[in-house]
Amino acid sequence: MNEFKSASNALLSTYIKDTPRSLKLIDSYMVYVLLTGIIQFVYVCIAGTFPNNAFLAGFISTVAAFVLAANLRMQTNPKNASQFPTTSPERAFADFIACNVVVHFAVANFLG
Repeated sequence: MNEFKSASNALLSTYIKDTPRSLKLIDSYMVYVLLTGIIQFVYVCIAGTFPNNAFLAGFISTVAAFVLAANLRMQTNPKNASQFPTTSPERAFADFIACNVVVHFAVANFLG
């Protein structure tokens, strides 16, 4: 138990010290989206799937938002600059916004 505590303290202090502020913001958004998806899944397990399209649309929306945010985080991380030499952080954010708009139009269409 003591090793786990010291490892998590080392991880947290390194994360706070070495992670840029923009990546921390993306990480907090990803945690929010993850918790939203978990809450939706727990709700559907408890209440049932009567409006099945509503659950599927909401859950697909959260999964897609999480995946797109993970992609944005990878592209804007300064340590990954060599893997994305032609993509600026502004371009990555514009791609993130455009893809989110397309996904949410598809989700809205799926609702009926």
